[in-house]
Amino acid sequence: MRGLEHPSRWPERLGRPSVARPRSGSPLVWFHAVSLGEGMAALPVVRHCARLHPGLPILLTTTTLSAFEVIKDMLPDVVVYQFAPLDCPDAIESFIGYWKPSLILLMESELWPNLIMSAAEKGIAVALLNARMSLKSFNRWSVPLGLPLVSLMLSKLSLVIPLSTTQAVRFQLLHTPPYKIHFAGDLKYAVGDVEVREKELNTIKDLQRQFNDRPIWMAASIHRGEEEVILRVHGELIKAYPSLLLILVPRHPQDIKNVSLALKKHKVNFVLRSTMELVSINTRVYVVDTLGELRMLYRVTPIAVVGGSFLPSLSGHNFSEAAAAGCAVLTGKAKVPMLDISIICWLKCGK
Repeated sequence: MRGLEHPSRWPERLGRPSVARPRSGSPLVWFHAVSLGEGMAALPVVRHCARLHPGLPILLTTTTLSAFEVIKDMLPDVVVYQFAPLDCPDAIESFIGYWKPSLILLMESELWPNLIMSAAEKGIAVALLNARMSLKSFNRWSVPLGLPLVSLMLSKLSLVIPLSTTQAVRFQLLHTPPYKIHFAGDLKYAVGDVEVREKELNTIKDLQRQFNDRPIWMAASIHRGEEEVILRVHGELIKAYPSLLLILVPRHPQDIKNVSLALKKHKVNFVLRSTMELVSINTRVYVVDTLGELRMLYRVTPIAVVGGSFLPSLSGHNFSEAAAAGCAVLTGKAKVPMLDISIICWLKCGK
């Protein structure tokens, strides 16, 4: 867990709060999102809830350090932010017993058996927003030993809002009561509702000055092993476009070391964003080793290659943010989770 847990707030993962519950005795809504992407998808809903019910206590939890570092500064003042408890009986009982939520809203694929069953026993409504079930998870739950457990969990949910019709069918096949399924579209399309802050606008202008009208392309959410594919392609492209600059954004911060080693192996001149070193005419790759800037960076490149799609073990990432920023989007073959948006883009473009 090294590098994944906050050095001083890890007790929250055991269900021990670090702040007081606001308005003791009043209703409280708990939003839970595991990763940064899920947290960003939840953010418009959290903000809207805070505007619609200004006196309602709202709790948001995530599990990853990257989500914490980015989202903590983007929340309304009325929202309490904690790390989520581990899905073990003691941590869940302690957490729910302290915060006493009236409603729990889980993001995407978070089926936590202990949390869901504990909430059901206490009469707390639980909803699954932007619900998705990967094909791998669906196949795993569909086996004779898995189906009874997942069916029991899904029966305890008050509402399931799948992100696509394909996902709605999968949840029905796992015995989710049809009357509990309501389709509302992918919440990640609403991320654009979060305003571009003045600081981001200044950063965009600064990067544009540094890039000095050079041709640019970006490889985003690149997993370990995919950097070799991207660097080989970049090497070929430079033969035709000598001043071409690649913006390389690894998916996981802990992969920066491997990316740096790969760049050195290929004898590529690169700059790490965290060093604040300026991009020169000799810089071939601009490595983004900071968090929470992907949406902003899409605004400085005309072409975005979205990773998680170039190795057989991977299954693609959401590219709606890149498309919304006006980028021409490219992916590898493995883009199963984005099949619906791929079809929509294909129909909209008439291609």
